[in-house]
Amino acid sequence: MTKSPGQNRTSHLFAGIGTIDGVNLSLNNRVALVSGSSRGIGKAIAAAFLREGCRVCITARNEAPLAAALAEFEAEFEKGRAISFCGDLTDSKIIERAVRGTHGQWGRLDAVVANLGSGSGKPGWQLDPEEWERLFRLNFFASVNLAQAAIPLLAESKHGALLFIASITGAEATAAPLPYSAAKAALINYSKNLASQVAKLGVRVNCIAPGNILFPGGNWERHLEKDKNKVMQMIESSVPLARFGRPEEIADMAVFLCSDAATFITGACVKADGGQTKSY
Repeated sequence: MTKSPGQNRTSHLFAGIGTIDGVNLSLNNRVALVSGSSRGIGKAIAAAFLREGCRVCITARNEAPLAAALAEFEAEFEKGRAISFCGDLTDSKIIERAVRGTHGQWGRLDAVVANLGSGSGKPGWQLDPEEWERLFRLNFFASVNLAQAAIPLLAESKHGALLFIASITGAEATAAPLPYSAAKAALINYSKNLASQVAKLGVRVNCIAPGNILFPGGNWERHLEKDKNKVMQMIESSVPLARFGRPEEIADMAVFLCSDAATFITGACVKADGGQTKSY
């Protein structure tokens, strides 16, 4: 059943408080670009924006999953409120096309979510330069290039929001590959410092550091298939809430941070990890 803008737009984040009439996100008809959004966290964020009445461009490297995600959104929401862009967003020229194309489609750009990267990497500390460069290109430089392309267009709206999806591996020691962790730490630091530099342009910059998020096709699904008992023992012993997170739980926070309900929040990094990290 197709939903029109504004229909049934109660936010998951505020479900215990009341409807959106009680917490006005003011996102109706705004435009968001969500990278890496054919599955997992990115797809959930795109869906959450659409529920709030946004127009959304979703992106992915591969056409088949991207087309499938777009078809889902067109079946659930009003047709034309979601578009797709297929391309490798580690390439600055392709990033520019995605950003300009989204702006050109609707004449504005209000929110950009940099959900880029991969935690798949080699273990240990004896790693060649190519592995470091590969994971920094995926997990840091792609997001930086997206930010640099988007900020001038976000500034046009005077209420632009830029959101990075990092990881708790960038905030605390974990068993994740060293280059991945270092790249996410760099992203968190970049987000904090960038926020102060673009605030006068009317652009807010924030970051979410998710913990262990389970979704179809993700790394944790593969780990569970390999050794479910070992994985669940780790989750139950290291995560106070003793479970995986859901993409929708990250999406709710993402949409809130990009909304008018968060206009005094910039330079923040929100950890959403079930209490796993011990640092503040």
